[in-house]
Amino acid sequence: MGWLQRLFGQEKPQDPQQAVSGQPAPDAAASAPPEAQVAAGDTIPPERVGLSGEYDQSGLAKRVALAFDQDGQLDDVNTLWVAQLGTTVVLKGSVPSQDTLNKMVEVANNVNGASAVDTNQVQVG
Repeated sequence: MGWLQRLFGQEKPQDPQQAVSGQPAPDAAASAPPEAQVAAGDTIPPERVGLSGEYDQSGLAKRVALAFDQDGQLDDVNTLWVAQLGTTVVLKGSVPSQDTLNKMVEVANNVNGASAVDTNQVQVG
C-alpha cells in the first residue's frame, strides 16, 4: 500500500506528474465550495488544488503523498503522516533515518504550493 492509499484512501491518478504539479482543472474554481470564496474565473490557490485539478482543502498534502509514492527511494513509512497548514507541509510521526527525512523534505518542497516543511513532530530512529 502506498502513501496516497494509506493516508487518504485514494488511488493514484492517471497522470501522476500532472497531479504533483498542481495545475487546476479549467472549471475547478467554479466547483469549489462556498467557504473557499473562489469565484468563477478565479484560480484555485496551489495549496488547494487536488489530484485531478479540482478544489481540495487537503490538496497539497495529497499531492505530497503522491510525490512520495512517485519517488523510488521513499518506501511507505507506516509511522509517518502528511498534513498541511495552509502552504506548509506538516510531517508527523517517526522515520527510520535522518537521510529518509531529508529526502522527504526535499520531495515535499518541490511540490507546487509548498512554502515550507514542518518536521517538528517527527522522531528519527
